[in-house]
Amino acid sequence: MKVKILEWKGYSTWHWDLSSTAPQSGYGYIEELCGICRVSFDGTCPNCKYPGDECPIVLGGGCTHNFHLHCILKWLEQETSKGLCPMCRQIFTFKEQTPLSEDLINLKSLIDGHKVIRERILQNNDSEFEQFDGD
Repeated sequence: MKVKILEWKGYSTWHWDLSSTAPQSGYGYIEELCGICRVSFDGTCPNCKYPGDECPIVLGGGCTHNFHLHCILKWLEQETSKGLCPMCRQIFTFKEQTPLSEDLINLKSLIDGHKVIRERILQNNDSEFEQFDGD
């Protein structure tokens, strides 16, 4: 019996490889959801139409939390974020990628701006929080 293929269509899928870039959490798995919008990294953030290079992942540098670029940008643009990670409240830094896109340059300037504000507060000995003496 001979079979003659008249037509065929190829399909493919892609997946962000987080295994080599993100350390595992204490629970033995790698987070595959954005910590802000809770959408899979294979999907798009609420601001994008298509996944991929237009909606990259920002890998946390000081902590292990990862976010869609547009989600963390929106978070850090809020003054109340104070430049902290929305998940663990550590000072947010990111692992720089090359080349830096315009959005990544904006992210870097937001982080630097929050750093300047923190330094001014420390220099003036201003405290945004009440101190508890424990007595």
